[in-house]
Amino acid sequence: MPRVARRKSATNIYHLMIRGINHQDIFADDEDYKKFTDILVKYRAEIEYEIYAYCLLDNHVHLLMKEGNEPLSNTMKRIGISYVQWYNWQYDRKGHLFQDRYKSEVVEDDRYFLVVLRYIHQNPVKAGLSNNIGEYQWSSYREYISKPELVNADFVFKLFHKDPAEARAMFIRFNNELNNDKCLEITAPRKTISDKEIRRLVKRTFNIDLASLHSQQLGLQQEVLRYLKGLDGPSLRQLSRLTGLTVNKIFRS
Repeated sequence: MPRVARRKSATNIYHLMIRGINHQDIFADDEDYKKFTDILVKYRAEIEYEIYAYCLLDNHVHLLMKEGNEPLSNTMKRIGISYVQWYNWQYDRKGHLFQDRYKSEVVEDDRYFLVVLRYIHQNPVKAGLSNNIGEYQWSSYREYISKPELVNADFVFKLFHKDPAEARAMFIRFNNELNNDKCLEITAPRKTISDKEIRRLVKRTFNIDLASLHSQQLGLQQEVLRYLKGLDGPSLRQLSRLTGLTVNKIFRS
């Protein structure tokens, strides 16, 4: 069937989401997150789009952005190709990384703009990755409360108040308000598994403490890692944190 044409925003502002194919991780290490933001910075200078909010999670990305000097589809293709080429090189893999086309919705009024902004910043908390939005490293919220680099903070702050100090205070209160906002929800989120359960499974199956895996013989290390990667839920970052082994070593085992 032919693809349905995307709706054009009257403001040229969109909420976008890209996700890993089959909900797999698209970020495995801090270097991956940094590379993706570097790509956003690079193409912003060239295409002159504006970013108002972003959040990079293990297996998907949310962006609130304004189209630049080329069609948004072209921009997203540039960003996607650049990141996938780097990711495939980094982890010695081939093939697709992202699921189909990016998802998008138009943002045509200030009210919904702010809803999406808050939704994006609260994503890590609602996903159980952080206790509060200020703790999560890979979202634009921390830029707004410290030093904006990628986002157009002036545009956003002026929606709250003319006085910069008051605008910042109102921004913080608004973004931390409890709500039931839903925007471009992922319909089938990836399953998760707790650190405690992973440790229990390794102890039961191999009779070793997971924290000692880095000091075990190579053959046993690889056997345990293959077992862990076969479980339904753990991410490479989680396994790296629990074992003390690098993401690359886990990925290649």
